[in-house]
Amino acid sequence: MSQPPDATPAAAPAWLRDLAGAWIFYSVLPAWPWPEPRFRRIARFAPWVGAVLGGLQGLLWWGLEGRVPPLAQVALVLAAGLLLTGGLHMDGAMDTADGLAAGERLLEAMEDSRVGASGAQALALLLLLRTAALATLAAAAPLALPWAALWGRVAPLVAMARFPYLRPGGTAAFHREHWAGLARELRPTALLVLLVVVIHMAVAGWVVAGIGASKAVLAGLAGLLPALVVPLWLGRRLGGHSGDSYGACVEWSEALALLLSAALSLGGAAGPAS
Repeated sequence: MSQPPDATPAAAPAWLRDLAGAWIFYSVLPAWPWPEPRFRRIARFAPWVGAVLGGLQGLLWWGLEGRVPPLAQVALVLAAGLLLTGGLHMDGAMDTADGLAAGERLLEAMEDSRVGASGAQALALLLLLRTAALATLAAAAPLALPWAALWGRVAPLVAMARFPYLRPGGTAAFHREHWAGLARELRPTALLVLLVVVIHMAVAGWVVAGIGASKAVLAGLAGLLPALVVPLWLGRRLGGHSGDSYGACVEWSEALALLLSAALSLGGAAGPAS
């Protein structure tokens, strides 16, 4: 009598399991039914998850366009961004701000679950900067949001490559334990950037009337600058990085990337092309 076929799913490649792990770790979106997630080199796929989250924010912005007042539109999109990540990175940005204000007791302040005055100010500044950027971008916001979220998740990779980890037993120490070098960790991001460029070249003129595709891509690529500067600046101030400062790198790089897109005159177009 023949045996029934093996119903066990085929083993997934390690990179796909890491991608599934990144999906769970960096977002609150439903987990995939397959493959079984792995949490080793998930940071290399954080930009992919970020681009998806930014894309969802962009779709929400586009769906709300003309249906709610502009201020409500900005607030709802910002709230969606916090909800989609569970506030993971914003929590780190607030703790990092408290640590920077604490001087020699920075690690103690960052570990304290209570939010201090500096953390509250960091939250307010980040939300205000994003509000200003999105209000300026107007109909072009759906183009800028995926780029900003992508570059925000590149910043921690730079931090991991250039600085020691401040808490050897911390919850984010596994990133450094399985680190394979910046060049290898950035390979998925290089493919992602190419994909986003192609998408922008195809849809920029349709999303925003009168905007050139090359202009949209240039404004998006400008977000690489804060992704490099923010982790270097924070790392020098802190003497290294931790899970909290990785989150701070995400939040500040993302906010500054949106501002750069707005400053490069990506915003101000009339609206979706007919």
